[in-house]
Amino acid sequence: MANVSSFLPVAGQGARVLILGSMPGIASLEAQRYYAHPRNAFWPIVAELCGFAVGLPYEQRLQRLQDAGIALWDVLASCARPGSLDSDIDPASIRTNDFATFLAAHPGIVAVGCNGGTAQRLFKQRVVRALPGELSQLRVLQLPSTSPAYASMTMAAKRAVWWRELRPLLAATGQ
Repeated sequence: MANVSSFLPVAGQGARVLILGSMPGIASLEAQRYYAHPRNAFWPIVAELCGFAVGLPYEQRLQRLQDAGIALWDVLASCARPGSLDSDIDPASIRTNDFATFLAAHPGIVAVGCNGGTAQRLFKQRVVRALPGELSQLRVLQLPSTSPAYASMTMAAKRAVWWRELRPLLAATGQ
């Protein structure tokens, strides 16, 4: 079983929303880019939400997210997992990222949007309980997974939920 590690967080000083995946899939790890699988709906959804072209170069897309007040990271720092499926993560191998330090450095974050049920479950079970004080009361949103493996919901339905949950939070940033 392969040991995999997540990427560094992407966050500007004006971050209001932290979007979390569980752990990057194989396509993302190989490309060293968040949501690199060509059928993942993440970039089309957030590009529309934030008002930028989905075809922008990767670094420009990351900058546009930051400009919109969105930070990006994963719940897990590392784990053992063959392939890309969250269901294949070895629970004994899980190491979470340091959210207490990250959130203290980004005090404007008012909500965490979890990209899929596994990200939300891992964040609530392994992170929230360990957060100090007010951080443990942070609003946690479950967003439908943008992964192509989550096919029981259409792209349009996923987009509608992401917009409904995130648009009001981003409106404060002028997006």
